[in-house]
Amino acid sequence: MKHLLTLLGTGSLLAVAACNNASRNNAADSTVVADRGDTTGNIVDTTDLPAPYATKSVKNYSEVLGWPADKKPVPPAGFTVTKFSDSLINPRWIYIAPNGDVLVAEANTRMGPIERVKSIATGKEQSGYETSSADRITLFRDTTKDGVPDLRTIFMDDLDQPFGMLILDDKFYVANTGELLVFPYQQGQTSISGKGKKILDLPKGGYNNHWTRNIIASADGSKIYIAVGSASNAAEHGMKEEVRRANILEINPDGSGERVYASGLRNPVGMDWAPGTNVLWTVVNERDELGDHLVPDYLTHVEPGGFYGWPYSYFGGHIDPQVKVTPRPDLVSQALVPDVPLPSHTASLGLTFYDGSTFPDRYRSGAFIGQRGSWNSSVLAGYKVVFVPFSNGQPAGPPENFLTGFIADSADARVYGRPVGVAVAADGALLVADDAGNTVWRVSHTSNN
Repeated sequence: MKHLLTLLGTGSLLAVAACNNASRNNAADSTVVADRGDTTGNIVDTTDLPAPYATKSVKNYSEVLGWPADKKPVPPAGFTVTKFSDSLINPRWIYIAPNGDVLVAEANTRMGPIERVKSIATGKEQSGYETSSADRITLFRDTTKDGVPDLRTIFMDDLDQPFGMLILDDKFYVANTGELLVFPYQQGQTSISGKGKKILDLPKGGYNNHWTRNIIASADGSKIYIAVGSASNAAEHGMKEEVRRANILEINPDGSGERVYASGLRNPVGMDWAPGTNVLWTVVNERDELGDHLVPDYLTHVEPGGFYGWPYSYFGGHIDPQVKVTPRPDLVSQALVPDVPLPSHTASLGLTFYDGSTFPDRYRSGAFIGQRGSWNSSVLAGYKVVFVPFSNGQPAGPPENFLTGFIADSADARVYGRPVGVAVAADGALLVADDAGNTVWRVSHTSNN
């Protein structure tokens, strides 16, 4: 597999080079921006990363304003943005059912009294965190095929911070923060009740940072993959809190046969299969508190059995000085270098490959990434959806802006919303879950409207 290096000089792309990573050879209504998107702010040169603490680590929480009636996200020329649905409560993730139904998981970080006081003091609360979690899944159905749902109903509720969803055969799976549940399912049903069957406990207790649990099935349905983020920034609570975390787990559909598919992934959330391949890809939200430009988030293919550095190192052998647990030079020597670096602190969480047919050819099989946005950067980073072109299952260019306009005032750290989940609807439109804006946006190509 190849590692994409992108170098930027005098405001333009000078070179996009691919070099072999030897450590992997042993594994397996529209607004004009630019016709082909804009790479501004997306180029990261991992051959020359700054030293840790080259800039001061800061807390710079954004203030979420919500969307005024005259504002919406900004797509590239030739695309249109419309409101698919609003008045949601922290819509984080989107799943498209085989019949085209759109399922939206609504959940949020939970805070106890002490955490709430800290959140108010630091400004975190104003950054799109509700005081509680909706803990439900809402179903949308567009029977008239006009891009506007005419059915909206609660599909499931009384869940526990639900996130990942999956329909496999005649079963519906939902990943709560601490368990994987399965329910009987018939195509087209509009609600599920009952407690379901727990087939797997997931790590939840203690310091439960990174509460989302995403799931995806293999193409043949024989395996399910579960993304579990770390319990901390850089193992500051000890490795005993990180058992089965910072991993992608693999299980059988009945919950048996668990193994660690890949490890050292601080907060892997979005997962998808590159079209035309059997290669799993993920986006990873990397660590904070080392300065504005460390550590880059990334998009990478996932090597079975691969180790990606966390918490001991990043981007190969770069040692993290804030890690206080026992060093593991044996693991650091095996750490894989991710394929596509993304700017630091962008909270790159959402991922989908475009498998629709209504976008221009250059978008086919490329990756869309939802970036929820920073809190640990002196200048807001992320708060947009970026696109990475692919060719023959490999990255074919640097990340470029696709959906922007979420930042209202960068200097005052004010934003309209925060995009997270991305999914390709049955009609080929891109759906974007704006978790802090409480909206799902629909992006379609103008020639198909």
